[in-house]
Amino acid sequence: MFALDEELARWDAELPSLQGGLRLRCLAKLAWHLRQRDVARARQLAAEAAALLPSLDGEHAHDDGLDRSVPASLAPRLQLIEAEAQWLHGALDAGQALAAQALHAFERQGDLLGCADAHWLLAWIATDRGDSAASDAELAIASAEARAGGDLVRADIIDAAAAIFSVFHSLQEASQRWGQRFPADAALDPGVHPAVSGWISDFDGIAAFQAADFGRAVSRLMVAFEAAIATGQVRRAIIIATNIGNGFTSLNAHDAALEWMQRGLALARPTGWPMSIGSCLMQSAETLRQLGQREAAQELLREAIQLLAPLSGSRAYAVSLEYQGDLALDLGDAPGALHSFTLLEQRGDSLGQSDFKSGARRGQAHALSQLDRPQDALSVALSALSLASEHRDVYNQIAALRVLAQIHARHRLPQPLGMAAPNAVLHYLQLAMNLAATIAGYAVPAALLDAAAREYAATGDHARAYDIAVQANAARDRTHSQDATNRAIAMQVQHQTERAQTEGEHHRQLAAAEAQRAAVLQRTNATLAHLSAIGQEITAHLDAAAVFRALDRHVHGLLDATHFSIFMLEPDGEHLRCAFGIEAGQELPASRFALSDPHANSVRSVRERREILIEIDENGNTPNLIPGTLPTLSLLFAPLAVGERVLGVMTVQSLHARAYGERERLIFRTLCAYGAIALDNASAYRQVAATQAQLLEKNVELERAYKALEEVSLTDQLTGLRNRRFFLQHVDADVAMALRQYDCPDGQDHERAACMHKDLVFFMVDLDHFKEVNDRYGHAAGDAVLVQMQERLREVFRESDYLIRWGGEEFLVLARATDREEAKVVAERIRSAVALREFRLPDGSPLRKTCSIGYACFPFLPSQPRLLTWSQVVELADMGLYIAKHSGRDAWAALYSTPATQPEDLFTRMMKQLEQTVASGQVKIVTNLANPPNLGGERRRVGLSSDLA
Repeated sequence: MFALDEELARWDAELPSLQGGLRLRCLAKLAWHLRQRDVARARQLAAEAAALLPSLDGEHAHDDGLDRSVPASLAPRLQLIEAEAQWLHGALDAGQALAAQALHAFERQGDLLGCADAHWLLAWIATDRGDSAASDAELAIASAEARAGGDLVRADIIDAAAAIFSVFHSLQEASQRWGQRFPADAALDPGVHPAVSGWISDFDGIAAFQAADFGRAVSRLMVAFEAAIATGQVRRAIIIATNIGNGFTSLNAHDAALEWMQRGLALARPTGWPMSIGSCLMQSAETLRQLGQREAAQELLREAIQLLAPLSGSRAYAVSLEYQGDLALDLGDAPGALHSFTLLEQRGDSLGQSDFKSGARRGQAHALSQLDRPQDALSVALSALSLASEHRDVYNQIAALRVLAQIHARHRLPQPLGMAAPNAVLHYLQLAMNLAATIAGYAVPAALLDAAAREYAATGDHARAYDIAVQANAARDRTHSQDATNRAIAMQVQHQTERAQTEGEHHRQLAAAEAQRAAVLQRTNATLAHLSAIGQEITAHLDAAAVFRALDRHVHGLLDATHFSIFMLEPDGEHLRCAFGIEAGQELPASRFALSDPHANSVRSVRERREILIEIDENGNTPNLIPGTLPTLSLLFAPLAVGERVLGVMTVQSLHARAYGERERLIFRTLCAYGAIALDNASAYRQVAATQAQLLEKNVELERAYKALEEVSLTDQLTGLRNRRFFLQHVDADVAMALRQYDCPDGQDHERAACMHKDLVFFMVDLDHFKEVNDRYGHAAGDAVLVQMQERLREVFRESDYLIRWGGEEFLVLARATDREEAKVVAERIRSAVALREFRLPDGSPLRKTCSIGYACFPFLPSQPRLLTWSQVVELADMGLYIAKHSGRDAWAALYSTPATQPEDLFTRMMKQLEQTVASGQVKIVTNLANPPNLGGERRRVGLSSDLA
């Protein structure tokens, strides 16, 4: 019924050498098992097999290696392949007609397994029509036919599917009927076929999901997903991926949820199957709704419902109606919500699935209440309560009681019968709390207790209100603890997928060891890639102070470093001087050591030209402690060396014992190497600049040659944009010109105000997820994207602006003589130019990409134009880029001063205490983000870091 990938590979390899009947048999097997893996090729192979059938039918069949009955039995099998293709593409009538024809042919031939497969397909077609009764009947017949035909694997798969459907009708009944048939550990039996194991895991996962055991649900569904992929059940894999995403959403792990939704959508989009694509879109929309991204959710949901409309009888369409109703309530569209939940009620009744019936009525009650139709809302809510009580669904009973309480709180209505509480709201809330107390292990929601406490307080029963408020706080604490537990569960189950890939118990330890080795290798590769990007940034600086700042930023981002300092050899070669030092965020006092000092560890590292690690016992004293510094317990020193030359020494120190293992030492060693190269380059650059100045004075011809070479050295060879060197050579002149406009005599405030329309604006532009382009399509594709990116930048900016290839996929633009208040318009034009147009790869295929932008204006504080340097303003633009990246990408963000801005230590406060500075009103963030931006850790930088790009 479902073959493994390796079996298909073997048959595919055999096919070219086969002729006659043997080729026919192989063609049929490949076409059958490719029916979801590759529908187009399955149809092609089936057509070739159908063309061979007449020549091999009858008396010649035996001569070609086939039993006489085989060609006749293959004809309906090939017809069933086409029927499944029609079903997958949403043509249910055509698929059903072909499947029925194949079934009649199988029945005439007495092919029981063929009959089972035909009934299996007819069950799924009935499911997509919303005819659950017909689907259940078809599955029951299919199971009986498979069992009569002696194929227990088929029977187990079919029964597991029936078990899954029964869960949606009633979890309790499904557990009673199928729990012993498919116990939880049955899927782990190494003798079980992977397809059977996958369906049993799917049943176990869906049952766990309905029981709100989301951690187990996700874990079991991951096993089912791997099995579906390995056995060519692409449509099932897509459904399972979205269910896994729902599980992660329930665990509040929204990143993982969206990742699995995207994985399902990536499988579905190429197929063109409306049910699969629609299901992925609607589940993604629901996750976005829960994240507050309502406009994006509305767009995805609209597309999903359009795709699913021809399949309006399906469960997927019913789910989309439920999501549409919830979204309409969020948006305040009560009429739209009422319409959606009314349709959902009709679909729930047709499907016979209680979760839709109860949820639809509660949704209608909310909408009717918002429409000020209290009697109608009350009637529908009571109907939801009655339905939940009828099915002994305690959770939905509690939900219905809460809706009734909300309706009575909002409207003046007659008191309910048998009311013993002070008012109707408390009556229903008390019923909900009493019902919740009957559920073992159930935590009464804090919101329910809060509502009851408020009502008791309103009635004057403050003692009772206080007692319930205390319970609400305890429940809230438990909820927070459960949220943390859920996140831990989500992290755990994400790393358990390898268990589904093992073929037997005796292979499990080997697989785990291999997975661990691969994980270590992956982390190592990621670290090396990250360090490589950092190295490109550090070594691009030709200013020692900029190198120090870059090293400080990345040291604190990668290592536990309470103390970080850099000592440089003085020109006399006999002393070390602290050129840069930070400890606990404060600058270190100046210090200087002779190379003959027998105690200084920094001197020792230079003298011995080696790395030194010092571990101090927690109860001991730090030897050779520099006065004014903290008593650190882990001290790591390494020389800054270029070849045989030692430039100085770098040290990181931690207040924690044993803070620097082999990985941390490797990172520090690498940063030291990059720092030494960058500092040596900065020194060489100063020397070269001085030599060039002398040569320019002596020889005009050399000047012309130098200018030609300089032009080449100032241009990025791939994009034709200017590079960092060009920027560094020209930025000071532009900065000086901008500052001169602020040097107005006292009393000429109108001229000073006019300067604000002629400012410099620094834009940092970074392509999102650019590393994926190189990894997936190759570096040639990445180069093509970068070239097209520069073309779009040229369209947005003026010829007088500086467009700089800053490094990798990162660009810096200096917009000259620009109105700072109009900079956001330019930022949006950049974002739109990238997001709304496809890039073209070398093979002509399209690629969608987005970018993130950060910008800042110079002068940053117009009232004190020289307060911040241009390089500090560039770092503020970089911080804006960081905010845009960490708030969802495809966005722009900028930092602006305000009338309340205090100039004292402004840059340091923004770099280290951005959140407090913004909260105090001294700095504002201008952005296109709908939600508050993620300020994150201020000292980290997006730049070229591969983990953020």
